[in-house]
Amino acid sequence: MATKLLFSSLRRTLITSTSTAAPLRSLSTAAATEKAPDAYDDDSAIVMKGVRIRGRPLYLDMQATSPVDPRVLDAMLPYFLSLYGNPHSRTHLYGWESENAVEAARGQVAALIGASPKEIIFTSGATESNNISVKGVMHFYRDKKKHVITTQTEHKCVLDSCRHLQQEGFEVTYLPVKSDGLIDLDKLREAIRPDTGLVSIMAVNNEIGVIQPMEEIGKICKEHNVPFHTDAAQAIGKIPVNVDKWNVSLMSLSGHKIYGPKGIGALYMRRRPRIRVEPQMNGGGQERGIRSGTVPTPLVVGFGAACEVAMKEMEYDDRRVRALQERLLNGIRQKLDEVVVNGSMENRYAGNLNLSFAYVEGESLLMGLKEVAVSSGSACTSASLEPSYVLRALGVDEDMAHTSIRFGIGRFTTEAEIDRAVELTVKQVGKLRDLSPLYEMVKEGIDIKQIQWTQH
Repeated sequence: MATKLLFSSLRRTLITSTSTAAPLRSLSTAAATEKAPDAYDDDSAIVMKGVRIRGRPLYLDMQATSPVDPRVLDAMLPYFLSLYGNPHSRTHLYGWESENAVEAARGQVAALIGASPKEIIFTSGATESNNISVKGVMHFYRDKKKHVITTQTEHKCVLDSCRHLQQEGFEVTYLPVKSDGLIDLDKLREAIRPDTGLVSIMAVNNEIGVIQPMEEIGKICKEHNVPFHTDAAQAIGKIPVNVDKWNVSLMSLSGHKIYGPKGIGALYMRRRPRIRVEPQMNGGGQERGIRSGTVPTPLVVGFGAACEVAMKEMEYDDRRVRALQERLLNGIRQKLDEVVVNGSMENRYAGNLNLSFAYVEGESLLMGLKEVAVSSGSACTSASLEPSYVLRALGVDEDMAHTSIRFGIGRFTTEAEIDRAVELTVKQVGKLRDLSPLYEMVKEGIDIKQIQWTQH
């Protein structure tokens, strides 16, 4: 009761303090928590990182992170304010109530993926879970297993973990992917060796959104008695996930990708047949000794609540996100030519739409889209611009890879935001193409691939 009264007081204070402020920008998912400056008032413009922005941008970067669902925040608040006990304190009420909350959340996370609560280990996020899985398994079985199989399009933390193992003397096979981003199952089968200790393949790619054939991969791993790990950070809560159907031994999960808090994730570890890992840090033995350290009760409760909401609303969210994706793609293609979708359209999560715009430089497009928060497929490495390694693995031409933009659509994205994003994207691409001599030559019917360029 005290917590509810305090929260109500805080809410009244917030409403009172903002009641005389400028009206919130209707096209921003962040409008609920931030006062948006007048988009036409230069005095109120936001200047950050040397970029001047009039008002808060639309948020279409859901693969990077998602806003916390208000229902998740409601579940978390009591554990910040009054139920603040350490869940590992076994001698008093404060510890017991926090422990009960942690175990309830463990059950919520397990239910989302069809697992037992005893198979869930709380971590700081998917990156830590991936490290424990890839390095932990190979270190535990190092006497018998020396080989890992993964793909060229995995998340950086998996690829870097594999490179770390290579420095220790392990061998790694990086499977190529087809032009649609999916692996060749025959090549996976051929790559498995007697000393293969782990297959690690991401369920939903964070950059292009393709969904790998998880059940088929699981069957192949089961046939060869090889543990199967998947980074499912971009999959849970968005597509149906079942650890038994996929036959995974380990699965990495993250809270802030499914409208939960940052700083919390989980690792699924199968009990039968049992998979073993070597812990990556030592401490007080919490989480069965796999991940020592005080479990952050508020974050765990939030993660559990986010999983429960996702279970209830997955079908509705999916239908809505698919409709918004279609609206975005059709809106852009109706007004622009030479727009390519990167990755399979049939096997992909609809909330991730990665597009390449021919004859447009990606970074220039990003800078022009200051009113839309999106990500580019290009990365700045060592002060030189390089195209995305994921798009390179798909065989995308370097010039097209440089023009890629990832639009991330989520639970709170509105039709008005999609329409505004279409309007701004079309306008900026058109503006940049007007400045492009290559686009002008193509329009005149010249095949620029046949031109012999010379340096002066």
